[in-house]
Amino acid sequence: MSLKSPKEFTERNYQDAIDWLFAQVPNYQRDGQSAYKPGLQNITKLCEHFGNPQDSLKCIHIGGTNGKGSTSNMLASILQESAYKVGLYNSPHLIHFTERIKVDGKQCDKHFVYEMILKLQELPDEIQPSFFEFTTIMAFEFFKRQSVDYAIIEVGLGGRLDATNIIKSLVSAITNVQLDHQNVLGETIEEIAFEKAGIIKANIPIISGDENPIVKDIIKNKALEVGAMYIDATELNIDYPSDLQGIYQAKNKKVVFAIVEELKKLGLNITEENIREGFLNVHKNTGFIGRWFIFAEKPLTICDTGHNQAGLEQVFAQLNSFPQKKHIVLGFVNDKKIDEVMKILPENSTYYFVKPAIHRGRHPEDYKNLLEEAKNFYKIFDNVQDGYLAAKQEATENEIIFIGGSNFVVGEFLEKNLESKE
Repeated sequence: MSLKSPKEFTERNYQDAIDWLFAQVPNYQRDGQSAYKPGLQNITKLCEHFGNPQDSLKCIHIGGTNGKGSTSNMLASILQESAYKVGLYNSPHLIHFTERIKVDGKQCDKHFVYEMILKLQELPDEIQPSFFEFTTIMAFEFFKRQSVDYAIIEVGLGGRLDATNIIKSLVSAITNVQLDHQNVLGETIEEIAFEKAGIIKANIPIISGDENPIVKDIIKNKALEVGAMYIDATELNIDYPSDLQGIYQAKNKKVVFAIVEELKKLGLNITEENIREGFLNVHKNTGFIGRWFIFAEKPLTICDTGHNQAGLEQVFAQLNSFPQKKHIVLGFVNDKKIDEVMKILPENSTYYFVKPAIHRGRHPEDYKNLLEEAKNFYKIFDNVQDGYLAAKQEATENEIIFIGGSNFVVGEFLEKNLESKE
């Protein structure tokens, strides 16, 4: 496909450019390819090609298995309440590509994305970026152009060899370490913690939010090795209400508060009121959705992007706190180990297993034996929307509908239904 110049930008041309990006650059949505290219050599060349925009940014780096998105969005909300101009880089997006790059809660404009994709087509042959590497340089460039005061950068995968690890941050944080992406990061908690700890840098405070003593020791020892101050957020005792209502957010809030305390030491003017208002207005300030997101009240309809065993355990625990019957729409992608997930499914529930509409989406027929072993009442659907509509038809207004299992399931659900709701 040949793209037109930025002067000829149209919505159709923009969509063609996005389609080209997903088709040409290795990313998670193509069989046999990955958004993850271990190593910093490629991102280093890419950043140099664009004049190293990351060097002009004051960054906060947030890694971890679960909670990166919630933590970074809560922090962004607090900084915005403190009157700072805040860049926020998250992944993946749920509906629109531009969700990945925001300034003060506003998504980057499509004209910018279009222009950057044109530049991608003109890169020298020796630079062959992955999908995530290209979105990362796009974020750096946009934040530089927007002259943000602070840029909050979420790690894509792992840490040590992640494209975002090219930055030098003011403060870094690791929310937690759980088993996920074992095919890339290692089969054990120790191996994964080692990769996550790779974002720790000399003389830069590192906030740890994991309660596991093994993980604590790995992060603490890495901090000691490189000369970074180690801060254990789990020791904090704070109580801030938030519009992010997942019970798992209590741990993320501690990490956010610890980051804020370090930023205040660096001279940022953040008041107690800023902190309280920031926690209370995350959705309004940043547009963050998909984490224990209440889509409808009757029946109570909730979606959550928890997608590994640790994340789903907490989501299911919160679901189990409701006595009424649940209608649970779940779907997974191919690289997720779901054997253990089947053992923790909430009881008193009807299940609607669906296939996410991506190449990596796993069809429920592929794990039907696990469903039969779990002895839950279930139905199988070829797509998310059919599963949701079936649940909606069967649920009474006093029961609960839950949609989750994968970012892609939640994204597909919201894309189909959020606009009509609004």
